[in-house]
Parts: sequence; structure tokens; C-alpha cells
Amino acid sequence: MNPPRILVPLAEGFEEIEAITVIDVLRRAGCEVVVAGLTPGPIVATRKTRHLADTSLAEVQLWPFDAIILPGGRPGADALAADEGLRQKLWQHFSAGALTAAICAAPMALEAAGLLAGRRFTCHPSVAPEIRSGTQTGARVEIDGHLITGQAAGSAMEFALAIVRALCGEAKVAEVNKGLLAPLG
Repeated sequence: MNPPRILVPLAEGFEEIEAITVIDVLRRAGCEVVVAGLTPGPIVATRKTRHLADTSLAEVQLWPFDAIILPGGRPGADALAADEGLRQKLWQHFSAGALTAAICAAPMALEAAGLLAGRRFTCHPSVAPEIRSGTQTGARVEIDGHLITGQAAGSAMEFALAIVRALCGEAKVAEVNKGLLAPLG
């Protein structure tokens, strides 16, 4: 059986902790994580660190994924929400019942793709007033079916482990956490 294939799109101004924590934890779990830049070349994150994507979003537009995970940060989340190709990919992916996740400001991109109506979600309090659909819970991590959302950089580890649990099961979370020693609860 092939490991889950996961897409993590990055845009200029993404939040480092939210992206790198998710990528790291999922790779520890044996997942195939494809990091795709909205633009070619190095991507500058919110704290001015420079990152290289594996590929471009355009290159993987037609690839199937088991999960799509959106890191927050601004203006990165705004760029994700504005990207028509990503919005279409998210809609098709989510409509097929595949795992879709976003943290911090990135639920704005889920709303732009029309995915939050009738769903429970969480996001950073600073962007909460900008999201008009769905039900904001204020939880650190919220799971509503095949939608997982996280509140902020401080909940990135919990968010990543919730995704591992959904894709790979509780035993894989325990295996990965032997090295992480993250609080589970």
C-alpha cells in the first residue's frame, strides 16, 4: 500500500511554524508530502526565512492527493485564497470526501473555495471576523468530518498530529510521538 500523498501549498508570507511543523510530522509518519509553491523560486515566509518548494502548484494541479493542508500566515493565506487554480483544486478534492486542512488564517482560503458552509472550524482570532460562513468554535484544533482546522502557530503540533491520526491511525501517532514527546490529549 502506498503512503498517503499530501499537498502543502506555500505562498509568500506563509507562517513558518505552521508549514514546517506539518511537513516534518507528516514525513516522520511516512507520508509523501509534496510542497508546492504558488510561484517558482524561493518563497519568503513571514519571518523572512527563505524556503524551497519541491515543485510548483501548476506542476501538480492534476495530481491526486489524499490530503491538502494549508498553512496560515499573512499575506500567505490571502495569496492562497486568491489563487483560482488552488480554489478549484480544493473544491474538487473536498467534494470527493478527501481530507482537507487549514490552520490560522488559511481557513480564509477554504471559505474562498466555498468549503466552510455548514461546517465547524477554528482559525486565528484576528481573521475570525473576515470569515462569514461556517461555525467558528475557537478550539485549538477542530475536526468536522474530513475537515481539520487549527487555530494558530501554537497549536501546529496538535494540528499535525490530528492529520496523522486521520490519515494513518492512532498507532502511527504513538510511533511518531516516541521521537516528538508532544503532549497528547
